[in-house]
Amino acid sequence: MKRKRIITQVILAVAGGFVGYSFLPLLWQLFGWQNSAWLNTPWMNSLIGIVIFYLLSLAIIDPLLASLAKTEKQILNVNPSKILFGSLFLLIGLLLANVISIPLYKINIVLINTFLPILLMVMLGYLGLRIGLQMEDWRKLFTKKKPSNDVENLIYDRKPDDNFHKYKLLDTSVIIDGRIHELVKTGFVEGVLLVPGFVVHELQLISDSADSLKRARGRRGLDILNEMKADPEVKIENYDGDFDDLTEVDSKLIKLAKLLDGIVVTNDYNLNKVSEFQNVPVLNINQLANALKPAVLPGENMVVKVVKSGTERQQGVAYLEDGTMVVVEDGQYYLNKEIKVVITSALQTAAGRMIFAKPQHAQHGITEHGPKSNKK
Repeated sequence: MKRKRIITQVILAVAGGFVGYSFLPLLWQLFGWQNSAWLNTPWMNSLIGIVIFYLLSLAIIDPLLASLAKTEKQILNVNPSKILFGSLFLLIGLLLANVISIPLYKINIVLINTFLPILLMVMLGYLGLRIGLQMEDWRKLFTKKKPSNDVENLIYDRKPDDNFHKYKLLDTSVIIDGRIHELVKTGFVEGVLLVPGFVVHELQLISDSADSLKRARGRRGLDILNEMKADPEVKIENYDGDFDDLTEVDSKLIKLAKLLDGIVVTNDYNLNKVSEFQNVPVLNINQLANALKPAVLPGENMVVKVVKSGTERQQGVAYLEDGTMVVVEDGQYYLNKEIKVVITSALQTAAGRMIFAKPQHAQHGITEHGPKSNKK
């Protein structure tokens, strides 16, 4: 870091020398000091520029180095074709600015023959750079082989056409759940599944957990990933990139989905809501399962087994095969028994569906010791 500071300060000082040599004579001319024997000399102008830029470097060196480091990271993540065409069109813009400035150099006015050409070079150079950055698709003329696996290359490989399907980005919860494998095989989920490296890393951390339950869940997730990878019917790819500026896996997943214009596949309720807030499309397997549950109407009959007491007095709780909770009025009298119930209402919540019912015997009344007996 210290070496970088010294090198940067030396570069700034040298640049200051050139700036002083080139522009200070113009400044002295504006003030009428162009005839000064000791001030307006090449060596003095260069020295003044060096001193000014060195003092300036002491104030800006830290934010400048931080900005350079950030820029370096961004450049490393940019597709090489963007850099190529951006540089090419930048040079074209600078050449065009110089051609336009040829007649301006002949006008003996400082503002026109010096500052106006500089302004033209800045404007046309920037314009050329922006145009070059939009010429990403031209790389098809120069390459036939698929580039390395990064965000820009993934986007390039997935240009929309008649058969275009967006990437489906899997999060940890949906991998551990496992239903995504069977869902893809049915054909209801189209396109390519994308599993980022940071999601696999999180699965590995869970599988190495000291908690036996978490460890089992993590290993199940890794096993399901390997099964999908080996299944020829499942199109699945890896993404090895990462986002060093983010720490949360969910935040990284949302950012990657934005860059790829992809869809997040999850069972996580919170990730679902955050993705929706940030306008990222979401496929929630739990919502799909709830939507596919058969509709129940008040007055219908069903047979359930009461497995535990409810939160309210005399309530019992049963579960359907798909996990739907059935709250049975006066069901406490039928613990561990199968009974026929009549549905009274159904409630759909964010966590799932709840069904309220009462035993068919309830219409004949229930004593405090259970259903009324017909014995006399």
